[in-house]
Amino acid sequence: MFTDEILEGVNFTSTWKKERYINDSGTQTGALMVSDEAVQSYTYVDEAVQTDEEPRKKLRLADDVSGRLLEFLRKTEPLLSRQLVSNLHSRAFDDYTVGEDDENTGVTSLHTLTNAALNEELQVTSLSWNSTGSVIAASYGKQEHEDWCTHRTVLCTWNLDRSSMVHDKPDTSIELDSCLMYIAFHPKNPAIIAGGNFNGEVMLWDLSREDDMLIATSGLGEDAHQEPVTKVYWITDAKGKKIYLVSASGDGKIIQWKIDRKAQRLMPKEGFMLMTGSLPRSMKVRGVRGDREVGVTCLSFHAEDKDTFIVGSEAGVIFKCSMHSQGPPAGSHVASSIPLRSPVTFTYSPHHGPVFSVECSPFHRNAFLSSSMDQCIRLYSLLQAQPVLTIEPGEGYVHSAAWSPVKATVLAATTQSGMLLIYDLKRGKTVPIHSIPVNTKKEPVYSCQFNPQQPQLLATGDARGCIQVFSLSSSLRTASGKDADFLGDLVNVTAE
Repeated sequence: MFTDEILEGVNFTSTWKKERYINDSGTQTGALMVSDEAVQSYTYVDEAVQTDEEPRKKLRLADDVSGRLLEFLRKTEPLLSRQLVSNLHSRAFDDYTVGEDDENTGVTSLHTLTNAALNEELQVTSLSWNSTGSVIAASYGKQEHEDWCTHRTVLCTWNLDRSSMVHDKPDTSIELDSCLMYIAFHPKNPAIIAGGNFNGEVMLWDLSREDDMLIATSGLGEDAHQEPVTKVYWITDAKGKKIYLVSASGDGKIIQWKIDRKAQRLMPKEGFMLMTGSLPRSMKVRGVRGDREVGVTCLSFHAEDKDTFIVGSEAGVIFKCSMHSQGPPAGSHVASSIPLRSPVTFTYSPHHGPVFSVECSPFHRNAFLSSSMDQCIRLYSLLQAQPVLTIEPGEGYVHSAAWSPVKATVLAATTQSGMLLIYDLKRGKTVPIHSIPVNTKKEPVYSCQFNPQQPQLLATGDARGCIQVFSLSSSLRTASGKDADFLGDLVNVTAE
């Protein structure tokens, strides 16, 4: 019914599209012409020159056939030996130094360092030399505040050994959001520096870093200080192996810190609290509890006994303290994660105003200095309550007093009237041998620091934000065997 059938295809020609035709064509470039050329360098000739070797001359001593030289040596050797032994025990030339009889007998200014960006709006609150003695650091802030601190301040350093040092531009500047009140370089690592600010925070920086120099901080909390930090101090343990950071504050706390680098935190290791119960009986107020805090203004550790330290207070009282003291604990109103106890073992006769500085002598185990708002510098013996010497410069508040690191009887002090005073107790106990105006406007000078590695250098920092670096004459930095004995006699004889 149906069958399959295949039909041929049907093609339709397009009415709008034209057919395309393809032709093959070829092109050929001209042949490249190549030629080779050769260049020959100049001919060189090596020549050698040999000097004539000089014959070695033999050294021959003259023969003493007469025996007179041997006779002379045998005769003079016993006399010379006895005199040399005698000289070892003689102190005839202790105070004599060759070349000291020149015009260099004073104090000269070497550098005037400022931070031009601050425009003299902030004060130098503290100074510190690093462990090599080449870098000086300055903390900037304001000594007086009416409220919570909101000043934008800075930590600055200058390297005095750099030929490219700019006097009005520090080598390093670290900006802070609170006044930095005290700083101290690490005693061995020249790049590590600690500081404490007005808000009670203790911080640690590594100046060798390029970006974030802050390596640890105590933060703000119950374990931190609740008042401005007044002192940071590096101490070494009894074995001399570990170094710890200690801070003190107006809240009465003295805290020893350990560093947790991973967490970038300073953790309290041990703590103390200065309390009203340790005040002299004449200064105690009836009705005031004995566990109320007394503000710490300064402290200094003993040069030999690592467990003994001296503390100055807002009340004007100076205390002898011990790291092993088992004094009464702090009151329950003090919040702390570590136990706080009184470190006081002895109380000294007080100043008539807050104590600004205390410093133990590096040469005598019983001598220490203090300075105060009562315009006095005092020399104390650790063994008695009353001062053995009182100096009244008559230049206003004495903001700082420091011992020379090389000469036992030399000390320096700075005053409210802008003076740097240098004393040599052996040459005049109460009269300065040098009185130097640090600035022309008689602005207060808050800090002075001897350079422990370069004893010819002494630096001061004033209320204008200016740092003066002075060079001391040889007479002020040349030690004598009699200096320590003189200081010992002054302290011990008066103490008897």
